[in-house]
Amino acid sequence: MLKKITVDQLVIGMHLKEFCGSWMDHPFWRTGFVITDPKDLVTIRASAIREVWIDCSKGLDVAPGESVASEVETEEAVDAELQQEVAVHRDIAPVSTQQELARAAKICNQSRAAVLSMFEEARMGKTVDSGGAKQLVQEIADSVSRNPDALISLARLKTADDYTYMHSVAVCAMMVALAKQLGLSEEETRSAGLAGLMHDLGKAAMPMSVLNKPGKLTEAEFSIIKTHPEEGYRLLQNGGGADPVVMDVCLHHHEKMDGSGYPHGLKGDEISLFAKMGAVCDVYDAITSNRPYKAGWDPAESLRKMAEWASGHFDGKVFQAFVKSLGIYPIGSLVRLSSGRLGVVVEQTAKSLTTPCVKVFYSTKSQMRILPEVVDLSRPGTTEKIVSREEPAKWKFADLDELWSGTSGNY
Repeated sequence: MLKKITVDQLVIGMHLKEFCGSWMDHPFWRTGFVITDPKDLVTIRASAIREVWIDCSKGLDVAPGESVASEVETEEAVDAELQQEVAVHRDIAPVSTQQELARAAKICNQSRAAVLSMFEEARMGKTVDSGGAKQLVQEIADSVSRNPDALISLARLKTADDYTYMHSVAVCAMMVALAKQLGLSEEETRSAGLAGLMHDLGKAAMPMSVLNKPGKLTEAEFSIIKTHPEEGYRLLQNGGGADPVVMDVCLHHHEKMDGSGYPHGLKGDEISLFAKMGAVCDVYDAITSNRPYKAGWDPAESLRKMAEWASGHFDGKVFQAFVKSLGIYPIGSLVRLSSGRLGVVVEQTAKSLTTPCVKVFYSTKSQMRILPEVVDLSRPGTTEKIVSREEPAKWKFADLDELWSGTSGNY
């Protein structure tokens, strides 16, 4: 028997099945455990969550005569009610990038903690809680619906130490945006997002000394890292009930169109659409992120490099859709305008991939910083246009990320 009760009715020994309310208010990443620590009760009651589901067959029941908010027999009934709650509170109305950035920063911080817990549980041999993962994916998908650029751009600002965890969040967001660009159904989009979130789960089984090595990997170390797709697949298989799309992307996101990828050397149509999507999103986030051994590339330059590799590495249609989902000049790209001013891309516009909004802040003619000004290149009568991408390493602007994100350092 499953019962919905208030958090004040929770006691040690009850089996916590699910939290009610927004995932962003949940005090823990995972559910489905017996409460044994009084500190957990304090944490739950201090959160914004007011009701929870308990499973009386796996833990203590409420005291005789105590009223409960709801009672059901099956887990499916609980899932249906939780989905209904989420649907009522979903906010997916389009907003500007600047409006979404604050909300996206909160999601990034919550997501980092959740994925860190997911990896730690996998390392300890615990079953990964895909229920919590699905709710996280829904929050990320809703952010992408409100604005497809904010969260994807913020997730790129991860520190080198956070790379493994925030990489999963970034790939999840990009998979959702790409699925929408490809016209996939809502169910397929959710599966794609979940696959992105869990595609690198196998890295939980990698030696930390290899995973966090600050320098280039030796051939032997790279051979170890190349086992992470199969290790991730094994972890998902052992957990049982994993989405087949998630398992496929976890196993095959390093396959390449020309057959030179791993672990199975698949080529062309032997690779599923979702694994092809995973390959593009994984590579883009990897090369634009700061790593212990190298600085990330500029977003626009990264797309140019990927276009050079596309014929052998990526599916052409998937890569083209990916570029459309991000823009030719993704947010954070440093560009030179026809006036000689330098600026950073702060917003995509609906009119064209080549006419984003750019925050100009430097004059190459006077070689001086100027008062920042946002120029919408898509507005009628605008004479300015982008004439080139610029390499950030050449200019060494320490505040480039702050100029577009409004944050100093990591969200």
